[in-house]
Amino acid sequence: MKKLLLIQSTPYDSQRRPIKKNKLYFVGLGLPLLAALTPEDWQVEIVLETIEEIPFESDADVVAIGSMGHAIIRSIDIATEFKKRGKTVIMGGYMASLMGEEAKKYCDSVVIGDAEGVWGQLLEDYESGQLKDFYKEELNELSTPLPRFDLIMGKNIGDFLPVQAGRGCPNSCSFCSVHCLYKNKYLKRAIPDVLRDIAQIKELGFKKFLLLDDNIIADRDYLMTLCGEIKKLKMKWISQCAITIGEDLELLKAVADSGCIALSFGLESITQESLNDMDKSWANPSHYPHLIKTIQEAGIDVSTEMVVGADGDTLGSIAATAQFIEDNKIVVPRFYILTPIPGTKYFDEMKSAGRIYKEDIYSYNGSEAVHIPQNMTPQELTTAYWELYNEVFSYKSIVKRTLWQKGFFKRMDRAFFYVMVNLFYRYQIKRKITPNII
Repeated sequence: MKKLLLIQSTPYDSQRRPIKKNKLYFVGLGLPLLAALTPEDWQVEIVLETIEEIPFESDADVVAIGSMGHAIIRSIDIATEFKKRGKTVIMGGYMASLMGEEAKKYCDSVVIGDAEGVWGQLLEDYESGQLKDFYKEELNELSTPLPRFDLIMGKNIGDFLPVQAGRGCPNSCSFCSVHCLYKNKYLKRAIPDVLRDIAQIKELGFKKFLLLDDNIIADRDYLMTLCGEIKKLKMKWISQCAITIGEDLELLKAVADSGCIALSFGLESITQESLNDMDKSWANPSHYPHLIKTIQEAGIDVSTEMVVGADGDTLGSIAATAQFIEDNKIVVPRFYILTPIPGTKYFDEMKSAGRIYKEDIYSYNGSEAVHIPQNMTPQELTTAYWELYNEVFSYKSIVKRTLWQKGFFKRMDRAFFYVMVNLFYRYQIKRKITPNII
């Protein structure tokens, strides 16, 4: 049989060492889906580099590498090594899609955007010796087979698996890779297919799942119907969406009643000017505290992702972000330095204004300023970023955000889980490793 090796790479740390963990809590969906799309006459292996070593001596015919965010740098190094060994290498994922021509320098072919419409053809072309440089087909509907979770069940993963509801987002944030690929399009899977995938996860012995969606509240009626069906399965789940769900009490109740225990929100900034500069003027940071409290009172824990370094940011506003996180009891906060990724509108803006501080795109890691901010130097931004992280993950802040919560005694197991996550993040931060969800 022909052999396919699917690799999910891990990011590098500040010393350019692959970040390794004993356990991978957030398992990606891309590789199990690719495995499911692969014809049965192929033997497929999945390697999750965060918890495994790359088998460079593999006898696989084709090596396909995917990654999240800045792990693309590691993906390039892996691709280069396999190419030296004479392997056919395929690259894909958001970052490879945004910089297709650059990615192609290190591999035989690049899948740009969604793979569902092209994967079968790519493998046929490989077998016939006619592999193309690029494969791209825009999806107009989203339909996927059952993911091959059987290929990762023996690995040291967390207590939940991913299920996808939709892809894309109607918003147009200038720094966002999702917008670059989907251009405000939001594709939804048929609800029976989503439920089929959740049922498979339940049959595998899991009681929780991660509902993958770039903005699960993009279609209110769809989510209301989906929540009604999920409720019948008696599963717990987590997802991400816009903070504006806190304005819709009926929808929020339906989400909570269906088993949602945590939601992650891309708040980005506590300053309106920064949000405006990121084409996110629809968000109002003065409303954040009320919305967060409403969501928490519904029984849903709040995680956030924010960026620093937009034109509305000052050293004072970055420092004030730590107090905002503590006051609003955000159980799992994450931060990134606003980075102009090639292929995004933000990169084009910074490039045309002559504000790219570091031209070497392979040095971009989200934890060091590579552009020239408006109200500080790049060095000051990088320092302020790490000071923010150290303040937010002080022992005092961790305790206040995770344990001093209303309803603590009803959700003690979740509270102590968040404590452990925060302590691990603190461990990483002290070593200048940006915490992430992998």
